[in-house]
Amino acid sequence: MTKVILVDDRRCLGCRSCMLECAMAHTDAKTLVEAISSDTPPQPRIHIEPVGEFGMPLQCRHCEDAPCMTVCPTEAIQRLSPDSPVLLDADRCIGCRFCMFACPFGVIDLSRDGKAMVKCDMCIQRTEAGELPACVAACPTRALSLVELDDYLRQQRREVAQMLAGSKSAQQAAGESDSGSDEG
Repeated sequence: MTKVILVDDRRCLGCRSCMLECAMAHTDAKTLVEAISSDTPPQPRIHIEPVGEFGMPLQCRHCEDAPCMTVCPTEAIQRLSPDSPVLLDADRCIGCRFCMFACPFGVIDLSRDGKAMVKCDMCIQRTEAGELPACVAACPTRALSLVELDDYLRQQRREVAQMLAGSKSAQQAAGESDSGSDEG
């Protein structure tokens, strides 16, 4: 089954906890102070864009037909399997930025050292170990969650069906009360 990071924009406070944890998860530093003082400071793979008074977390959506994969001349961007996230191999990346321009979400960046591109990898080492991606684990309001796509879609269909059934019942009840008032 395919897992995705779901964003509930109504819960996001724009606190950037997800960005901090993402950056720390992609560094060898053991502490925040050590990470910040390193030659190459940590770089998050998730971005919080201000929307009104709150924020919207944006990260790679791991598109089924990923345009970044299609344009990569060195095949540095690949999937390990059809259900795996879209991954970037920094050793194969030449930093041409084709992927950055092809990404419809604008979430692929040049690394701080300028040698390769960086993007969300859904913390593949963490998820393979049964842990949540760093951004999801760090979110204090649970605006981010890791869900099975099929389960999410099934739940969405169930909610829509219940809403439509409720609307139909309400319409029928309104129709019955209208017809009852005509008789009098």
